[in-house]
This record gives sequence, C-alpha cells and structure tokens, in this order.
Amino acid sequence: MATPRKELSTNSENRQTLAAACDVNDVLAGISLRWKMQLLYCINEGVAQFTTLKKTFPTLSDQILGKRLKELRAESLITASDIPETTPPQIRYATTEKGRELLAIILDLHHWGLKWKTVGNSYCTVNG
Repeated sequence: MATPRKELSTNSENRQTLAAACDVNDVLAGISLRWKMQLLYCINEGVAQFTTLKKTFPTLSDQILGKRLKELRAESLITASDIPETTPPQIRYATTEKGRELLAIILDLHHWGLKWKTVGNSYCTVNG
C-alpha cells in the first residue's frame, strides 16, 4: 500500500510552486508515472487488450495495469470498446488522436535521449 503524501511538506510546497509556475511540470508529472507511456505505446502498436498487455509486461501487477488504463482513459489518451460476442466480456483499447500526438512527442524525446545520453561522466553524440 502506498504511503500517503504529506500535504504540508516542503516537497508538496515545491510541487505546488512548480505547477503554478509552468504547466509543463504538470504534464511531465502526469506522463512520468511508471508504465504509463509504455502502455500507451503498446496500445498504439496494437497490443490492445488487458491480457496481452499483461503478457507484454509480466512484472506489472493487475492492479497497476488497471489503474494506468483507467488514467489513460480519463485523460482521453485511449478509448475502450467492448469486443462483441466474447465470454467473458473483453475490452479492446485504442489510442486517440490526443494519445498519438503525445506519443509523437515522447518518441522525439526518446530520440533526443539516445543522441545525448550520458556515458560515464561525459556526453557523447551520435556519429554521422
């Protein structure tokens, strides 16, 4: 069980100050939750059901998988639709336009990270 965050701590005050100063901090906090972008990416690539996502990430608990899918739906990054004539009822997830736009940004960040990642204590660039 997760420990509740202290609302009167310095960290809490810092988060509030950063959120008020720049919307980017709120966006980064939301998308940086563990598994969230990996799930969005997989759904976009066609891994679209709870059981297949679970097989893709076997160490991901059912509880967290369900929670992240619920968050992605609440943020309108994915949709869920019933698969007709399945017993038990099954759901298929799909990315929305908003989700695909976010993935494009995330992939740009990924490429930027590959280009500028640190090796030891010095920065290296991609040759060519």
